[in-house]
Amino acid sequence: MSSMDDVIDRPLREQWEFFLDEHRAALYECLDGLTEEQARRSLVPSRTTLLGLVKHATFVEKVWFDEAITGRSRDEIGIPATPDESFVLTGEDTVDSVRAAYRETCEASRKATAGLGLDDVVTGNRRGPLPLRWVYLHVLREFAQHCGHADILREQILA
Repeated sequence: MSSMDDVIDRPLREQWEFFLDEHRAALYECLDGLTEEQARRSLVPSRTTLLGLVKHATFVEKVWFDEAITGRSRDEIGIPATPDESFVLTGEDTVDSVRAAYRETCEASRKATAGLGLDDVVTGNRRGPLPLRWVYLHVLREFAQHCGHADILREQILA
């Protein structure tokens, strides 16, 4: 399937996964053609940078498709305790390394949910038991916001 029009009459799960994958791709592609300096450029008072957004998206994937599904702690998974910390860039973070981690994490997320139905309940999130459909909607909402952030930052960087 190549466009959102292709999923209009498909089952709800396919629609949500299509839109989630579109947003995953948009975040991945926000780093296309940027130098390391551009990817790290800070244009707002928060820790938000384009490279940080993709690193944060990796964190989000692991919170919702590892922690929430498996019940493993953030420490066990190897992710920060808070969302704000997930934007912190180290000297080892590069466009290539952050993108590779994000790509691998998205694939792991797809595998983690492959055997679950939308009404299946995941129990590893601090909010308590949640249906997978809610998790998908939450992640889609968050990624939609971050795609908007990325569009604006990229436009400013390339201006």
